[in-house]
Amino acid sequence: MKQQEIINFSKFGVKFQENLAKLILTDRLFADQIGEVLDTSFFEIKYLQAFTELIFKYKKNYDVHPSLNTMASVIMGSENEYDEVVHKQVKDFLVRVHSNQDVEGREFIKDTSLDFCKKQKLKSAIIKSVDLLQSSSFDEIADVINAALKLGQSNDYGYDYIKDFEKRFELKSRNPISTNWPVMDNLLQGGLGTGELGVCVAATGSGKSHVLVHLGAAAIKNGCSVVHYTLELSDTVIARRYDSCITGVPMTMLNQKKEKVLEEIQLVDGSLVVKEYPTKSASTATIRHHLEKIRNRGIPIDLVLIDYADLLKPKKSYAEKRHDLESIYEELRGIAKEFNCPIWTCSQTNRSGYNAEIVSAESISEAFSKCFVSDFIFTLSRTSEDKVDNTGRFFVAKNRFGPDGLVYPIDMDTSKVYIKVNKMTKASASTPAKDQKELLRKKYEKFMEKK
Repeated sequence: MKQQEIINFSKFGVKFQENLAKLILTDRLFADQIGEVLDTSFFEIKYLQAFTELIFKYKKNYDVHPSLNTMASVIMGSENEYDEVVHKQVKDFLVRVHSNQDVEGREFIKDTSLDFCKKQKLKSAIIKSVDLLQSSSFDEIADVINAALKLGQSNDYGYDYIKDFEKRFELKSRNPISTNWPVMDNLLQGGLGTGELGVCVAATGSGKSHVLVHLGAAAIKNGCSVVHYTLELSDTVIARRYDSCITGVPMTMLNQKKEKVLEEIQLVDGSLVVKEYPTKSASTATIRHHLEKIRNRGIPIDLVLIDYADLLKPKKSYAEKRHDLESIYEELRGIAKEFNCPIWTCSQTNRSGYNAEIVSAESISEAFSKCFVSDFIFTLSRTSEDKVDNTGRFFVAKNRFGPDGLVYPIDMDTSKVYIKVNKMTKASASTPAKDQKELLRKKYEKFMEKK
């Protein structure tokens, strides 16, 4: 006869369960942690079930953990929720906690109870995955399992405003990665930091993929480990663009300068992984899974580039595209937090942004969903004439770190993935967008004369 599975704390004994309930009341950090995975029915003893139920009910209603004194009032007000015997046992137990708050074997009780609860959550997730397997919902299965594995993991209560004062003044706390554009780094307070999402928006054929390559090349030249996902172009095309960007050799000359290119890229301090996925074949779950494989191999992940987010497959299809994109961008920011790195991606403009002198926030396709989630958004504007003249403009559409609404003239030569961001002139700062073109042309002519 198969032994019946124990699905509560009975095997640990009464003393264990009483000490666990005591810890849940007196140790706020532990209560927050185990609260993610605990079912009060795990307590074999009825009055301990009731006791912990009242703790978590109070916390849910008032968004604060009850103190010992508060708990006394909570119990007094719950006499109609439990039978007379159980209610008296709950009161008696609180008296015992008041008289002695020490817990023998504190860490053992924490570890053991957390392990038990997390395994029960994982078991439930696996059972749920069986149904999903029948519909081949593999991304959802991965999400369900990953969500279960993450529950109850952290003891970190959060950022303490007073105690963590010094952290706010440490640049290294964000670990910003330079864009290699001084004016942009200034806006970003050093560059895009860990857990942050940056977006470059441009019309088709304007060079947004080149922008991502520039950002990746700048990072690996500074010794960073970069992962570049391409959802539109092949991995070899992207790799050749890196060759050109790092060495300054035009794309058309790479084959003739092969030895020189190899010599120079071998001097680069950082590392680069380029991963190609066909359009709409990869989701955020695919990205997360691949990054986990890289991390498990001991390879650091300093920066992630995705070319580009709009081509990712949503986990779940919605009636409106904007909801698809919103879920994608929310997931990407979550991945940035999870892997403790910045993520740069790019996005497409709507029709109004095509051949526009300045691509504003209104020209960003499904703008609200992207702007709401992202930390930094800049647009790339290049008219047909700009492409001939190797010029263009960056417009800062959103900036969590400082000012936005700024326009910067750029020099951009896509033949060798060269991008230079110039300082904003007084004229460009105050002149309407329709007058920018002529100003930029004059600036570019002066620049060429100096050459």
